[in-house]
Amino acid sequence: MTLDEVKTATREAGLAWRGVFHPAADDMPQGEAAGTLVMLGFIGGEQWNGFASSPEYRDGQPHPLDRWSYRVVSALARKLGARSYFPFTAPLMPFIRWAQKAEPVAPSEIGMLIHPDYGLWHAWRGALAFRERFALPPAGPRKRPCDDCAAKPCLSACPVGAFPGGGGFNVQACSSHIRQTDGADCVSTGCRSRRACPVGAQYAYPPEQAEFHMRSFRGDSR
Repeated sequence: MTLDEVKTATREAGLAWRGVFHPAADDMPQGEAAGTLVMLGFIGGEQWNGFASSPEYRDGQPHPLDRWSYRVVSALARKLGARSYFPFTAPLMPFIRWAQKAEPVAPSEIGMLIHPDYGLWHAWRGALAFRERFALPPAGPRKRPCDDCAAKPCLSACPVGAFPGGGGFNVQACSSHIRQTDGADCVSTGCRSRRACPVGAQYAYPPEQAEFHMRSFRGDSR
């Protein structure tokens, strides 16, 4: 097994490769160890059609994306002889810390992790832990895009000021707004603050994907 083979299998499974690192002992659950941890997820809308054509998306049952992710990542883990982990099952794993070790992401001005290329349009759906300690390609440092952004339009784009800066998020203000008529645009096309960020704008979620996530955040039945 090589990392290139893992990358190929990841792509064939309909997932995006989201980086790799050698975990330390405190990165793993007590009593478990791994030589290499591979992060899996979505980049922009590239993986959306695979999920949107799945039985989970169409069956009308709750948590379709989590159920699809669990099925696909678990099958990939079995195929590759790895252990699977998820950001939505107990015990909760430190996915935010893992992500920052695996690729050049950092907290943005509105809290979500920002990538130098993909901006705010990405997500993690699972991880694979391998016993093998694969040789990793060198990764040079990359700057957090927010540090060079003087305008910071993400902080002023929200119509209810849900992002006061410093990574804060007024959940109640946002949740209340998207339940009202004035918040229909935020639901149908996605968070205005997220859309205002110029980094990785070409990766912005298509309307169907954006609405799916906003309805999920709102607590709709699916």
